[in-house]
Amino acid sequence: MATTTAANTPPKATARTAAADASAATPEVQVKGVTRREFLYYIWGASIALLLAETGGAIIWYALPRFREGEFGGVFTVGADTLPPAGSPPVLNPVGKYWLSNTDKGVLALSAVCTHLGCLFKWVDVNGRFECPCHGSKFQANGTYIEGPAPRNLDRFELTVVAGATSTVSDAAGDPVPADGATSILINTGKKIKGATHA
Repeated sequence: MATTTAANTPPKATARTAAADASAATPEVQVKGVTRREFLYYIWGASIALLLAETGGAIIWYALPRFREGEFGGVFTVGADTLPPAGSPPVLNPVGKYWLSNTDKGVLALSAVCTHLGCLFKWVDVNGRFECPCHGSKFQANGTYIEGPAPRNLDRFELTVVAGATSTVSDAAGDPVPADGATSILINTGKKIKGATHA
């Protein structure tokens, strides 16, 4: 009669039984990895977030430009000593893209761009007027249309005359501002006043 005892159990069977008992006693920890689909979702999400951030930054950069003083689109300061005398030819500021004209009625800043097709016109001393070399538009020293294909008077920039503690800003039409007793003149090239359409 054969009886089974631990002494008769083969060593491999004992090792298997001990390993099974140990694994049953210790809770099994499963490490869950990222699936291929989840990885692609993360990549797509990060790409879209980056694209939206770049687009938003570009819109803000474009919509809120910052111009410094002395740069086109900013404010130019002109000393009263450099102001051309009344009735003298206008003076061009090529950086600010404006003509500073001192008429009998006051000072005004005219855009240096023709209102026809955007050409750069010039002052002709012999004729005493602005003339566009491209298509022949002609304007008076105060920017008023004389003849040619231009549809309106020259555009003007907002101008402020500072005289001591007081300052006078050009009106909505950009009319000349008297410069008597002026210490400085501020030309805001960021605020263009559209010229009046001629009949």
